[in-house]
Amino acid sequence: MTATLAPAPLRAGPSPTAVAMVVIVGSFMTVLDTTILGVALGGLSRHFQAPLATVQWTATGYTLALATVIPLTAWAAGRFGTHRLYMVSIGLFTAGSALAGLAWSTQTLIAFRVMQGLGGGMVVPLGMAIVLNAASPERKGRMMGLLGIPVLVGPLVGPVLGGWLVDEASWRWIFFINVPVGLLTVALAARIFPRDTERKSGRLDVPGLLMLSPGLAALIYGVATGGEHRDFGSAGVLVPTLLGAALVLAFLVRALTTDAPLLDLRLLKVRAFAAGMGTVTLFAGAYFGGMMLVPMYYQFVRGESATVSGLLGVPQVLATGITLQFASRLIDRVPAGRIVPFGVTLAALGYGAFATQIGPETPYWRLVASLTVAGAGVGMTLMPTITGAARGFGPAQVPAATTLLNINTQIAGSVGTALLSVLLTTAAADRGGLAAAQAEPVPALAGAFQHTYLWVVAVMAAALVPALLQPRKQG
Repeated sequence: MTATLAPAPLRAGPSPTAVAMVVIVGSFMTVLDTTILGVALGGLSRHFQAPLATVQWTATGYTLALATVIPLTAWAAGRFGTHRLYMVSIGLFTAGSALAGLAWSTQTLIAFRVMQGLGGGMVVPLGMAIVLNAASPERKGRMMGLLGIPVLVGPLVGPVLGGWLVDEASWRWIFFINVPVGLLTVALAARIFPRDTERKSGRLDVPGLLMLSPGLAALIYGVATGGEHRDFGSAGVLVPTLLGAALVLAFLVRALTTDAPLLDLRLLKVRAFAAGMGTVTLFAGAYFGGMMLVPMYYQFVRGESATVSGLLGVPQVLATGITLQFASRLIDRVPAGRIVPFGVTLAALGYGAFATQIGPETPYWRLVASLTVAGAGVGMTLMPTITGAARGFGPAQVPAATTLLNINTQIAGSVGTALLSVLLTTAAADRGGLAAAQAEPVPALAGAFQHTYLWVVAVMAAALVPALLQPRKQG
């Protein structure tokens, strides 16, 4: 059998809500780190006197590390214990943050970001597993709603705080800010989490690991490099991309034929899980890929600072967080198939309104209003989809399910970001290029951003197909 994880019973003291709050603090740190970095890329490029494409590898290297370590989550949790492994992951992420703040070159910064990724890769799936195992069946949606709090607070605080730190203090503080949060999380987890019970883990599927982790890393590297150079036909791009795809395909074949796979793909036989995976793939690819475009538009086309770019995103994040809380409670009583399709439609309409209005002089209130509608749709889609997909599994299968969902989200976000980078760079080449906009705003680039964002809308709308396949009856 595949490596699975038996639930660790909570001791009498801490409630599931208390456990969830600890997980929220850790998740907040990782979300904050990602959203802060998004507005700081331009500042890092200027500080290190490096091209933006090179600095972008601080994000890509982090993603490659995630892809390497996430597949190990279910097995490692069974081998070392969920709670113990969670604290180790938070500790490694915190150490990587401290070192990234001390980086003296782009190379060292990228290396320390990889260290962050090795620690942060397991934080979200482990946190989800801990909370889902602690919650009773009728409260899983509400607990997942609590886990959505970082989705509200992180993107709300991150761009504003990151912009202020870059504009007024130092880029180093975008990493140093994680250190006290990480130390607090470890201290709270050590005090509140119960001890892991003794458990046995199945043997590690080494052949599967040697296929999947390098395969994902090579695939993401190839796509990201192709996006950087706007060329997917060169050997440096084509070889790792095809090799990565071949390794992932070989893993899929092995996972469906061996008795003890690294990841239990047989979970996809469950309709709710398969439909949820399909929805998350398309929606996350469009959503996370498109996240980088909005602050770049405000800075490169409209000439706004990083701080102002972050502030303009506040209404959208508020709409996401507020809607998420309602949707997460509603999904305890209403099937995902009756909530998620409406959320996908609302998000696509909001982003569609934003895309069609992008211009060099469009009033900000119209853009912000469109993104606020889209944000409400996002709140009704991502976490409700994940909750609905994992609802039908017992505690022993939850880590495998959450690991699959998180790998899927990371791959979709990475591929979406890389492909949209290609589209944006290509569209901008005929309008002066993105490099010129780093020195002063280039209003002519508005058309490039509009062209690229229309692809975001198209992919997001495609997510409606698997969303409609999610169960419409509570089972």
